[in-house]
Amino acid sequence: MQSFLNRIALSRSRVYDAFAMVFIGLGASLAVLAFKEVIKFTHELLFGKLGGLVSGWGAWTVMLMPVIGGLLVGLLRHYLIPAERHHGVAGIMESVALAGGRLRYGRVPLKSLAAALSIGSGASVGPEDPSVQIGANLGSFIGQKLRLSDDRTRLLVAMGAASGIAAAFNAPIAGVFFAIELILGELTTSAFGMVVFSAVISAVTTRAILGPTPAFPIPAYDFHAPVELAFYLILGLLAAVVSVAYIKGIYLAHDRFHHSRLPLWARPLLVGALVGAVGIFFPEVFGDSYEAITEILFGRMTVVHLLLLLLVLKIVLTSLSLGAGFMGGVFAPSLFLGAALGGAFGRLADILFPTLIIQPSAFALVGMAAVLAGTVRAPATAIMLLFEMTNDYRILLPLMFAVVVSVYLSRSIHTPSVYELSLLRKGIRLQRGRDIEVLETLRVSEVMRKVPVVVQADMPLRMAASLMDKARVHGLPVLGSDGLLCGVISLSDVDRAVERSQSNLDRRAGEFCSRALVFAYPDETVREAMQRMSGRDIGRMPVVQPEDETRLVGWLSRADIIRAYELALSRRSADRHRVGQVQLGAISGAEVLELVVAPGSPVDGVMLKDINLPHNSLVASIQRGRRLMIPRGGTRLHAGDRLALVAEIEDKETLQNLVTGQKE
Repeated sequence: MQSFLNRIALSRSRVYDAFAMVFIGLGASLAVLAFKEVIKFTHELLFGKLGGLVSGWGAWTVMLMPVIGGLLVGLLRHYLIPAERHHGVAGIMESVALAGGRLRYGRVPLKSLAAALSIGSGASVGPEDPSVQIGANLGSFIGQKLRLSDDRTRLLVAMGAASGIAAAFNAPIAGVFFAIELILGELTTSAFGMVVFSAVISAVTTRAILGPTPAFPIPAYDFHAPVELAFYLILGLLAAVVSVAYIKGIYLAHDRFHHSRLPLWARPLLVGALVGAVGIFFPEVFGDSYEAITEILFGRMTVVHLLLLLLVLKIVLTSLSLGAGFMGGVFAPSLFLGAALGGAFGRLADILFPTLIIQPSAFALVGMAAVLAGTVRAPATAIMLLFEMTNDYRILLPLMFAVVVSVYLSRSIHTPSVYELSLLRKGIRLQRGRDIEVLETLRVSEVMRKVPVVVQADMPLRMAASLMDKARVHGLPVLGSDGLLCGVISLSDVDRAVERSQSNLDRRAGEFCSRALVFAYPDETVREAMQRMSGRDIGRMPVVQPEDETRLVGWLSRADIIRAYELALSRRSADRHRVGQVQLGAISGAEVLELVVAPGSPVDGVMLKDINLPHNSLVASIQRGRRLMIPRGGTRLHAGDRLALVAEIEDKETLQNLVTGQKE
């Protein structure tokens, strides 16, 4: 009997899976295509019909379109779209990692409308991130309505994200890798099959309606000689720099607007005016810039200084557009940045090396993938996306080369991706789609100490021992006459030297120091350094620059490791508090606010039962130092307490005033 029931349950599960794969793939494709049609309609309405009516007033009327779009988007966000912890893909990543894939799918129609208005009116944002949101929210909707487990719901969200990318670019393989690299972090064999099937259904539906053409028309490409790889190496390095500038620009603009006193509805209006003013002279910056990308790829836009100017303008305007509240994604702008960079670099290489057969359009194509990969840190997605567009194996070698270089260097310069940084700024640290261990949250540079004193190699051993005694340490670094690290001397080294002969105390310390050193590096995690230290059973390590291990920058000891662990636990406690907020918000469907009790605020020193909270608000948890508390009526709040409050969005300002004593 039990076996029979198990077979029925298994059959039902398979029916659910089949339904989900088809429904998500088909539904995401149709929804994304409808979203694109709304963008086209908006663009035609504003730039076509309305633009035609006012064109007689002068060329300046072009700037009116982003202003109108900005006003509409600002009003939508101010009155109808509640604030969110994270927007776009970052929010999906957080939900999958921490909240069982539960997304607030009811907001998707309005958010999609706001994104269509943003892109259609010319704001410098892209349609791909909203397409991912459409697919992911569809998957979450099915998972929540069918009351599936968290793991199954996460999988459906990943299937929806893959289907969204497949429909946006007509590239199913890229959609699958996007789901693996950014949404799930890892994938089992059975789950992989379901993600692939949904992406294929989405792509087949898209191609049945639009045909097999990719998002961009791609010119003929040829890889002529291995010497070209040197140029693609340089392009990868440049793409990394552009990617990091792009990421930093986005968050710099976000911070400026976040602390601005401008009304929420007015911010996109003002930036829309700026975008429109620039668009009068450089219409290539409008919207997703797909037409401009096509011009670059087919060699119809080859002026180097113009391409570089457009690159700078696109970074600035995209950062301002996203920071001001226009809704859209970072994918399309990063593709334009890569095309402009690659086109300019390829043209410059062609001018400087006329004897080589260099195709600037090929460099533009590879540059698109390199900047995209450096921005979102999804190299396989970028490679497969461009490969599916070209359907040409000859591009794979330079493509992979430039992408890997870009990702490696951009991560070295600026560790988090554009999505990871959004999460990190809220205290969420993810690795392979999951929260990570405490000592992996700290870098050596955060806990290392400055070296209190150093031993010179030509210093008498007696003086070196005296320095260690005064500093109350068991070891010190030894520097040569050139100021470079040449060894480490410990009390054990001094004892061994004295055992051999008392006269050794008058000899040079450099003769007795240890020269087979184990190093720590500023950018590695404390966990990595600790494993190296314990593996050699040593109590201290010099911290040096990776590129020059003779350059001493700090000192790491066992005491520092213990202090790091305390710091990591404190940070983890704060992170867990935030994770709890995310999960609570996902389950309750209400807004979860994180507020810190300010000294002298109306709630400082007051018991919870005596605080007049708004009707539908409650304090869910209190973090006091490293202690996480369950609130009770008799709990007295103190300055520095970090509160997680569940509330209606309209009560946010009231709670802000109550807890912090000031408006947001």
